[in-house]
Amino acid sequence: MIQVEKVKINDIPCLVVVDSETANKPLPVITYFHGFTSAKEHDLPIAFLLAEEGYRVILPDSILHGEREGKTTFLKKQLAFWDIVIQNVADLQTIHEYVQDERLISDDLFGVAGTSMGGITTSASLVKYPWIHTAAVLMGSPKLSDFARMMIEEYEKTDNPALPEEKVKTLFSNLDTIDLAKHMDHLAERPLLFWHGDKDPVVPFDHSYTFYQSARDMYKNKKQLHFIKEVGRDHKVSRFAILETVKWFKKHLG
Repeated sequence: MIQVEKVKINDIPCLVVVDSETANKPLPVITYFHGFTSAKEHDLPIAFLLAEEGYRVILPDSILHGEREGKTTFLKKQLAFWDIVIQNVADLQTIHEYVQDERLISDDLFGVAGTSMGGITTSASLVKYPWIHTAAVLMGSPKLSDFARMMIEEYEKTDNPALPEEKVKTLFSNLDTIDLAKHMDHLAERPLLFWHGDKDPVVPFDHSYTFYQSARDMYKNKKQLHFIKEVGRDHKVSRFAILETVKWFKKHLG
């Protein structure tokens, strides 16, 4: 039977989804990050399917989301988008240390995946953490600086207050350090799946696809890198995408 347990890892509210029969044993671990304005509970369907395959799946709430939302306006959340991503990356380190300290991970088999903002988080984390074994990016951009530039251009078309120039400069300086498109050597042949709908109006399909085309030239084993294009799909993860993600981890993560 698959069990869902609410836990706090340090100050991070999480759901841990795992088969009850193996819950106390070391298992391969997958952390799945939700998208912008979503929450950990929204990713229970994919977590359930992954848990059925023998994984311990951890679903954290991002700051300003879910149990960490507080009294947050949409504008405040929007302006904090990159702060959220950067904190997600830091939270992943905390989660990894937790499963190691509690001896809940087998053979250091640690996977990361996410939807939209969670996919962006996954891309950034691949730059920071060589201990990530396998990853999947669902409709997220691995080109962080390009996506930030696009977001700022859209924001500037609104009547909202102008962004301080110094803050924008600092943002791009910070993103340069975790922009997977600028640190492709950090992929190091690790298994990486992309799924993206070609009609996505939120996160450009072109960002992930052109990145994949460039990254493919770096991989000796082409089967370690895979891109799934879903024709006609907008900014919503399909059941097909969920099932393909489960297959990817089953094949590449123990």
